Amino acid sequence: MARYLSIHSDDPQPRLLGQAAEAVRAGGVVALPTDSCYALGCRLGDKDAVLRIRHIRGLDDRHHLTLMCRDLSEIGQFARVDNAQYRLLKAATPGSYVFILEGTRELPRRVLHPKRKTIGLRVPDHRMALALLEELGGPLLTSTLLLPGDEAPLTEAWEIQERLDDQIELIIDGGYCGTTPTTVLDLTAAPPTLVRAGRGPLEPFGLA
Repeated sequence: MARYLSIHSDDPQPRLLGQAAEAVRAGGVVALPTDSCYALGCRLGDKDAVLRIRHIRGLDDRHHLTLMCRDLSEIGQFARVDNAQYRLLKAATPGSYVFILEGTRELPRRVLHPKRKTIGLRVPDHRMALALLEELGGPLLTSTLLLPGDEAPLTEAWEIQERLDDQIELIIDGGYCGTTPTTVLDLTAAPPTLVRAGRGPLEPFGLA
């Protein structure tokens, strides 16, 4: 049975953030709100939790997972970023974007695309999500909480509990955060390629 924590999205309670971080460090899979929609997340180095997220989502290893980072410097730790890519990232973070970039050796091979060696990275514009990352002292490996057969992501914590109570360890109720996923951009070649149009506007990339 999943633990259920109500954490305020704009003014997250430190005590509850500590409890959430403890559950993640113990190998748990968490459902958490973001600036786009709810996501599933786990520690980067937890192989079992990563496999469980892929199983819950019905994803194979060719589907990019997203490394949710605290800031731009943390993205630079896990992805190869040139000057042009850095300027784009600086203009659009934090925000509702996922950027496909080549991963560094800091990342386990199992979280990279098997052929391209790429991964999705983002910095959310969501106070609670950022506070949890700060409490953890590192990134979360995440995926949009869209279940197989559903047309839209789950967006209410009570519904997440109803559907996933026996499959994950923690549900963070941060209120409604919408059903529009992030905008996904592939930055591995110039100009950037739009993979998925979502909540993040396209104007900063000349793609509108």
